[in-house]
Amino acid sequence: MTTNEDQESNKRPKLDDGYGGKANVLMVGTGEYTTGYVGGTAADSDKGAGVVALTMFDLRRRGKVDRVAMCGVNGKKFPGIRNHMQKNIGDVYKDMDLTCETFPADDAVNPKAYVDAISTFQKGDVAIIFTPDDTHYEIALASIQRGMHVMVTKPIVQTLQHHLDLIRAAKEHNVLVAMEVHKRWDPFYADARDRARSQLGNFQYMYAYMSQPKHQLDTFKAWAGKSSDISYYLNSHHIDFSEWTLEGIARPVRVTATSSTGVAHAKGMETEDSITLTVQWENLNDKSLGCAVYTSSWVAPKGDVHSQQRFFYMGSKGEINVDQAHRGMTVACDGKPFASVNPLFMKYTPTNGMFSGQGSYGVKSFECFVDACREVNAGKKKVSDFDDGSLATVGTTVQGTAILEAGRKSLDADGQPMDILYGENNDHEPVGIKPHKFD
Repeated sequence: MTTNEDQESNKRPKLDDGYGGKANVLMVGTGEYTTGYVGGTAADSDKGAGVVALTMFDLRRRGKVDRVAMCGVNGKKFPGIRNHMQKNIGDVYKDMDLTCETFPADDAVNPKAYVDAISTFQKGDVAIIFTPDDTHYEIALASIQRGMHVMVTKPIVQTLQHHLDLIRAAKEHNVLVAMEVHKRWDPFYADARDRARSQLGNFQYMYAYMSQPKHQLDTFKAWAGKSSDISYYLNSHHIDFSEWTLEGIARPVRVTATSSTGVAHAKGMETEDSITLTVQWENLNDKSLGCAVYTSSWVAPKGDVHSQQRFFYMGSKGEINVDQAHRGMTVACDGKPFASVNPLFMKYTPTNGMFSGQGSYGVKSFECFVDACREVNAGKKKVSDFDDGSLATVGTTVQGTAILEAGRKSLDADGQPMDILYGENNDHEPVGIKPHKFD
């Protein structure tokens, strides 16, 4: 329930840091990435303390965020979530205020609780959506129609039509809508992107691989194979890297998908173990072709990292290799497995008792979006100003959604290639997908 006091807290106080007033934030989704709470305990991954909630609490401590609320489906989880956040955030870092309104009530289960939660926010507030893929569209659209700025985890939606619908809605309500892709703030990926664009010429070839261990099938058992798949979940990372890197240079024109099966089926889950998307890209300057191969899996053995992730990129004038999983830092502790760690993503270790991960790209992704929303609210920037690649805005990420949907369509058609269609006067925004016809 929302009290009068809560409604008063919905008014954004001013903050004189050059960005405008403080942001009020609604987090939709209560799972691993938001809270680090999975199956009644801390997630068995590199995100046991969560990312989104921790970041919002720290942004409030630093004066950028005011009101914080969280919305899920099952309110009965909230007592456990509060205890988990107290143990992993409040007891670990100094000066962290964990005050957070929650929807639905602790004794309620309501799949539409986000409707009630959104109704307590106002135009210019921020919604951050980390929920199962098939729910993104409805929640994002409801937030946009409320006048809220919206950040959605990848994939932003599952179909090209839904993506185009969100673009129109964002323009109609003049709100900032973006996809959360923290790799854009990874200095290795950002530098690789800039080198590829400025030094490596036309696109030739890319191979990208990303995996997570088998227990993720249990983490995501509520939706794995039912409403989404491993390609939407993991291939979306490197597909976005390609779209970001090749903007104005090349466009995807054909997608062919293949898969491996067996491990998930043995668990009674009707989903693929691994999915590979082979994507034909067309260079815009001379119509020459490049090829990208994106492979994702959630049946890997548990190793020294939670997620293997790497890519090889070749242009007509050079090549780049990036191993995102191994940054040259390993840790061995009694009672814990040997690990290759990546504090560039999230630095959870406190400094003098304080959270000190502000430089991590897992934090920067959210902080930059919140700052952008505050600038728009203050009239310092226009929504369209962020279509320059500085954020993964809804208007600049359409190709990625088209690739992912085409991949799913190809799998469902037993590997038939799918062509991505473009309008006569627009060489970068897809307008449709159709099965490829061989001559």
